[in-house]
Amino acid sequence: MIKRKVTAIVQARTGATRLPNKVFLPLAGRPLIWHVFDRLRYSKQIDEYVLATTTSKGDDALEQWARENNIPCFRGSEADVLARYYGAARSHQAEVIVRITADDPFKDPLVIDQVIGMFIQQGLDFAYNNKPPSFPEGLDTEVFSFEALKLAQEKSNDPFEREHVTQYFYRNPDDFKQSNLAYEKDLSYLRWTLDTAEDYAMVKLVYEKLYKEGAIFLMNDILALLEREPGIAEMNSGVKRSAMYGGDAGI
Repeated sequence: MIKRKVTAIVQARTGATRLPNKVFLPLAGRPLIWHVFDRLRYSKQIDEYVLATTTSKGDDALEQWARENNIPCFRGSEADVLARYYGAARSHQAEVIVRITADDPFKDPLVIDQVIGMFIQQGLDFAYNNKPPSFPEGLDTEVFSFEALKLAQEKSNDPFEREHVTQYFYRNPDDFKQSNLAYEKDLSYLRWTLDTAEDYAMVKLVYEKLYKEGAIFLMNDILALLEREPGIAEMNSGVKRSAMYGGDAGI
């Protein structure tokens, strides 16, 4: 089997509605966006990373940050995130795309690699782990082919689908060979994404307890911490989920 290049495209912007500029909030001495990319570097399946931000002036800071950290940056539409993904994928000759949202501070490279592995082994057009959800909210992973992305870009004219990138795939299951990776038990009640001040307090505390320079903590490390200190999970358990499972999906 010929190995296809796997590109993680990280969507990020500074103008998120519920918690503006959250991508630069400090965690363990570095901004959230730094940790998002740092965690991806532990994946054994991802070949390259791209930051996909908007052409809005407010996101000049993200392009500057990417330049300073030697990360390729593509800028596109703020509202039409599907077009932004397509532009980023096309400009980097992506063959297999991993969708990453920059408001998820605990993305797990082992989970990501499992979804990529399923995508490759089963010859899928689209693989995911959130329909139905079983992993903690914030560990969502979606993997799709460039061909599938191109078809969505050409066929979709629905604003909701264009804002949320992968909705065309979910809504047209007969057109894409797709499958869900389920966890052994339902942990989707756990909120591990960052949209509010309550989320930030919880995430910051987890980083204070688990983060070590040059190392990574994984899903099981967080679960063990929450078992020892259940109050941590309660810090943001009352936050209402946004319309899209997984947080500010249009980020």
